[in-house]
Amino acid sequence: MKESKNIGLVLSGGGFKGVAHIGAIQAIEEVGIAIKYISGSSAGALVGAMYAAGHSPEVIKRFFQKTSLFNFNRFTRKKAGFLDSEKFYNDLISFFPENTFESLQKNMFVTTTNLVEGVTEVFSSGQLIKPLLASAAFPGVFTPVMIGDQLYADGGILDNFPVAPLQQNCDFIIGVDVSPIKKPKISDFKHSYNVMQRAYYLRAVPNSETRFSQCDMIIQAKALANYGLFNSNNLDKVYDLGYNEAKAKIEQFLSS
Repeated sequence: MKESKNIGLVLSGGGFKGVAHIGAIQAIEEVGIAIKYISGSSAGALVGAMYAAGHSPEVIKRFFQKTSLFNFNRFTRKKAGFLDSEKFYNDLISFFPENTFESLQKNMFVTTTNLVEGVTEVFSSGQLIKPLLASAAFPGVFTPVMIGDQLYADGGILDNFPVAPLQQNCDFIIGVDVSPIKKPKISDFKHSYNVMQRAYYLRAVPNSETRFSQCDMIIQAKALANYGLFNSNNLDKVYDLGYNEAKAKIEQFLSS
């Protein structure tokens, strides 16, 4: 693996569970694996782009810990969602001051869903922040994002595990999935977001699992099924799950 010239990293969507990606990246860095290409959807796109910009796992983790989703100033009443995606722009500009894919230190692919055309679209050049906001625009919660004359939303709607952009460029692909699921109880459906989360999982998980075989290594901490997409109360535990699972999988691979 270390001798591979072009190592790619695919990062799934998963809301605040995307913090597990940061733990996995920490484990990858500790063994000296040099990632050259990154493909991400939703939370995976955010984490991947920050990593591609040269920010440390510690700094990326701090962003997720300090960024409040449900701040009153982010709510909207005249757009298709509860939270205005574009009001997170200022949270990201300090991480990406040049706001371009070309300014990143690694090759980055950001997966989005074109809502009108009903197709996946991958951004890898030009402006960076708007595609990131679009990729993370969970339907019904965050407003879709206009880029040019098209309307975009969460990349996970159609492709929550976007390995395809890496296949022509990489000779070794590591996949990190943070969206394992467990069967819920009827009593779990207390709020509208519980229903939306379940609908997301039912669509995204089978979609992702069909693509696992296209990776040379899959990192997926099953215990992440115990945490919610929008729950930010256990980010240290989520980070540790990603780190420990990645460390174990890497050690297993290197010793085989």
